[in-house]
This record gives sequence, C-alpha cells and structure tokens, in this order.
Amino acid sequence: MTSFRALRIRQDDTGYRAGIETMDTGDLSQGELLVRVEWSSVNYKDALAGTGKGKILRSFPLNGGIDVAGTVVASTDPAFREGDKVLATGSGLSETRDGGYGEYARLPAAWTIPLPPTLTTREAMIIGTAGFTAALALLRMTENRQVPSLGPVAITGATGGVGMLGIDIFSGAGYEVHAISGKPDRFDFLRGIGASECVDRHHLAFSGRPMDSARYGGLLDNVGGKTLAGFLPLIAPYGNAAICGLAGSPELATTVMPFIIRGVSVLGIASAGTARDVRDEVWRRLSSDWKPRHLDTTCTTEVALEGVASVFGTMLEGGSFGRTIVRIGG
Repeated sequence: MTSFRALRIRQDDTGYRAGIETMDTGDLSQGELLVRVEWSSVNYKDALAGTGKGKILRSFPLNGGIDVAGTVVASTDPAFREGDKVLATGSGLSETRDGGYGEYARLPAAWTIPLPPTLTTREAMIIGTAGFTAALALLRMTENRQVPSLGPVAITGATGGVGMLGIDIFSGAGYEVHAISGKPDRFDFLRGIGASECVDRHHLAFSGRPMDSARYGGLLDNVGGKTLAGFLPLIAPYGNAAICGLAGSPELATTVMPFIIRGVSVLGIASAGTARDVRDEVWRRLSSDWKPRHLDTTCTTEVALEGVASVFGTMLEGGSFGRTIVRIGG
C-alpha cells in the first residue's frame, strides 16, 4: 500500500465536509487499474458534491472528482499495462466510487479509456466531462440528422465549460454557433473560440407563443427552465434540442407544438452513464476531427489539489468562466 493525499468527502454525525486527507491505496474503491493521477478538472457536479448542495454521492466517504487522467501503475486486466496513459470521466466517479481528486485512483477497466495519442493527459482534462458532454450532444444530434444547413445552433450557458467547449467543437464541425450568455464583457472571447454571434441572455425577448418564427437549426442547452422553454418554439423543422444542464431551473413549462408540428426532437444528454461503445466513439472524435482548437484558451484556471474546494462556491454562484483543471501529479 502507498499513502497519498486526496480531497475526501464525508457525511457523518459532525456534518457534511470535504477536506484534504492522507489515505492508503488499499482503501480505494475496487477496480482492476491503479492509476497515478496527473490531472483532474472541476465541473458543476463536483461543486455540488464538494459542498453538499446537491445529492451526488451515494455513499461516504469518497474522494471527489468526476474526471481523472494519469498513468497506470498496476493492472490486473490484460488490456492495460503499467505505464499506459489513461482517462476516465463520469462512470460513478465521486458518486459510487472514489474519484479523481487524489494522487491515486483505482478504476474499473470497463470504463477506462486509453489516452488517444493526439491528446496529453492535461488536454484530456481540459476537455473532461464538459467537452465529453458537448461532443456527446453533437454525436446524438448528427445521428438524428442535424446538419449545418438547418441553421445556426444556439448554445446557452456559453461561458461555462460545456458552453465554451461546445462553441469550439460545433464551430469546428462546420456549424454556425450563436452563443447565449449573461456576460457581455466576454463576447469578444466567445467570438475568438468560434461563436459567430453572441446574445445577452438578459435581452432575450421570447414571445411566449407556442410557435414562433424558426431562427435556429438546433440548441445545446445548459440552463433549462424559461430559457429552454423560450428556445423550443424557435427551432427549425426537424432540428434538435440537446439538453445537458439545469443551471437556471429544472422546471420546463412548454407545449407539444414544436414537436408535433415541426418535428423538433429533444435529446437528453446524460454523460455519466454513457455506454462504452458510445464513449469510445466520442473520445475518438474528440481526439481527431472534433478536437477543440482552443484548449489552452478555454482553460482559464489551474489549481493544485489543495485549491480545489476554493472554486466550488464561485462555480455554484454562476461566477466561473471557462474550464478549471486540477494539477495533481506528473
């Protein structure tokens, strides 16, 4: 066994808390691969888990972090060898098993992805769950016949991780992207990573009618609530609305009109439990033709393991900007 540091989340008689602890590799969740962690990232779900403001963990204690990338140091699965670079996102990390906020992680081989040769472990974590979610949305939309000729794709929550990487990925794939954000001071930045138009969400004027003039070929929505309800009547015939977040609200008050008159499809994007074959395809695309072109620009914050908890509050308050990655080892 090896001792190491981790951000461990506990809930017991003294309350809910997250802090740096020293533990042994023998105490990690079970899995075929022991990985020396190099990088992780901070996602909205991590902030909910780390603060207890969302019911994310299903057992305690667990190490936080739904993303992990590093080097295999021991394996009981013949598909992986010591020295292999690997990554994992979702798949129960920081939910039912120890996550990536530790110097070591034990991973199940069934959900561990060999690091594509065109990505570094750092790049993989800038992409992380956020980029995986955006690319999964694009994959599902294209499988449902989304094409650039349908019109621009609106991306809400555009200054968050999913939003920024979505702009980069969708525009790189040939789509015109309209970025929707409440931070107009960031519009030049968003244009620099691929947005052709930026719209201040505070100035959105939805008619409230069940159907309106079609203005968008599709939608990648991180917000939910009134924002999602307002965009659905604006989507062109047979366009898709990919839904992956609820930063605004989990509620949705709408009508069936866009669906039964225009054939608009709503696609739920649940990245954590994505089937392995789909997961492999998404990472294949992310490391080739859909690889984001502005990864270093999108990565706006880098913290050490000790600094992870300090960014949770800002993220939950809507004050984060871009991707935050966690430097753990190397």
